[in-house]
Amino acid sequence: MSAKIFTVANQKGGVAKTTTVASILSYLASRGKRTLGIDFDSQGQVATALGISQSNNVFNFLVTGQSPSLWVQSTGRENLAIIPGDRMTSTAQIVMNAENRPLDAVASILKAMRREYDYIVFDTAPSVGGLQERAIWASDFVLIPTATEFMSSDGLTQILAMIRNLEEKGWPGNVAGILPTFYDQQTRESQETLAELRKTFGELCLPPIHRATVLRECAAEGVTIFEKDPKSRAAEEYTALAEYLLKL
Repeated sequence: MSAKIFTVANQKGGVAKTTTVASILSYLASRGKRTLGIDFDSQGQVATALGISQSNNVFNFLVTGQSPSLWVQSTGRENLAIIPGDRMTSTAQIVMNAENRPLDAVASILKAMRREYDYIVFDTAPSVGGLQERAIWASDFVLIPTATEFMSSDGLTQILAMIRNLEEKGWPGNVAGILPTFYDQQTRESQETLAELRKTFGELCLPPIHRATVLRECAAEGVTIFEKDPKSRAAEEYTALAEYLLKL
């Protein structure tokens, strides 16, 4: 059976992409799914969020031409491995573009690995003509976190425009959903932004992830929400999200 591949993407930073990736990975692994995270963000924060060291594994994965399995690293958690990145990830994008690697370059690298996992999840940084597009091309679904604030609309508009462009080129995948993040029901800005997302995207707008101090604490401590506080509202919300993804 071939892995189902997700990319978590936006063209704006600070929308909880990495928190979302780490939470999804943790939950899928806890359900017994063989799960691999691949960090295409040069900040390398997926490793940090899981309490392990950043490395240039993604650079090697993309550039060396060696077996991609060589760069898989254990997280110390059953069923959960990652290919961590660091600042060299952005160099890999430069090399791939200089070599005119095709849009399906990442999909080709992953081809041999898809039977080894049930789920593969990419974290990506905003980019144009680079790794984010190649990750999406390799994916079955794209999940788009967007902060519930007025300034978040530009990043959402840009990523949707990129996806439309990829669809025109033949990408057969789908948008899994728009995920509102940092929702604060006490503020007018959050309420109005969520209402606008629901009006615009209908059922494609998923239930929001509330702003929570515990999620910031998880990132600082290198643990996931399911490890730190599995009974919290944040854990319940990410459980619902992951269960939704499992059903796609």
